[in-house]
Amino acid sequence: MEKRFEEVTAELGKPEVVSDPARIQSLAKVRSELEPVVNQYRELRTTKGQLKETRQMLAEADEAELEALAQEEIDRLEKELERITEAVRLHLLPKDPNDERNVLLEVRAGTGGEEAALFAQEVFRMYSLYAERQGWKVQVMSLNDTGIGGIKEVVALIEGKGAYSRLKYESGVHRVQRVPATETSGRIHTSAVTVAVLPEADDVEVDVDPKDLRIDTYCSSGPGGQSVNTTYSAVRITHAPTGLVVTCQDEKSQIKNKAKAMRVLRSRLYDLARKEQQDQIASERKGQIGSGDRSEKIRTYNFREGRVTDHRIHLTLHQLSSILDGNLDTLIDALVTHYQTEKLKEAEATV
Repeated sequence: MEKRFEEVTAELGKPEVVSDPARIQSLAKVRSELEPVVNQYRELRTTKGQLKETRQMLAEADEAELEALAQEEIDRLEKELERITEAVRLHLLPKDPNDERNVLLEVRAGTGGEEAALFAQEVFRMYSLYAERQGWKVQVMSLNDTGIGGIKEVVALIEGKGAYSRLKYESGVHRVQRVPATETSGRIHTSAVTVAVLPEADDVEVDVDPKDLRIDTYCSSGPGGQSVNTTYSAVRITHAPTGLVVTCQDEKSQIKNKAKAMRVLRSRLYDLARKEQQDQIASERKGQIGSGDRSEKIRTYNFREGRVTDHRIHLTLHQLSSILDGNLDTLIDALVTHYQTEKLKEAEATV
């Protein structure tokens, strides 16, 4: 990998390459993918050399003070070597090919009626604020609200570098425990929302035969001004082979709604294909790369105790308000670390 990195770096400086934008882009991508692991490998090599020299110094030391200093440095270098070795191993793990993709985020109210719909709105806000902190763009593709602050269902496209790599472990059932505003006796209610995180599919990856589609148009409903219920701008697309149904009515233009609906449909079909492939893989591996299984309760948000518990990694944080305000990095970093560790264990077991 280091040799390839050096070859690509040298090639990028050649005059014939500099004048070819497509070639530059291709080589720059290869170089950026190799650079992290090559830098870590070079650091590993340097640290090993320093450790070897320091051990030699210890062997030749004839004073107690020098021996103590050398041993102290050896202890430090051994810890550093362990850290860098772990980093290199993580870099060498097979990459999830979807990690750099945009995300189709789907949030739906589950059990709990209006309280679940209100929590669905809070969960969507949480992810929207997190995306904003990451510098990602959020575009609502479809929204079905309750009219009094809640959300029955929302589908949004999140565009940004590494969006799927950070959000892919968020799929599942999110449970909330709190006293609803309408509850007079102070009883805690338990409600739930389902979250699905799908990597956005490229057009070339999902072959959709127009003959398999039934496209219906109808008058849009809800907020929207004079055009509501007067123009057939809303679109419903049904994919006959799978039974998938996608609706979109956010735009006043039927053409724009159809384009949005097709974007969502392609991503759902791509996700179906991924799941079929994952069925052939070991169940632990399937869980590690994010199956999008919505039947599993993954997290609980307890308002009375101000805590959030992720049941998959047994992590509890008493930072509920901060997390709902989009500060998800502590949770997501812990999940990424956990699943990377599991991948390492699996990789070692196959060696």
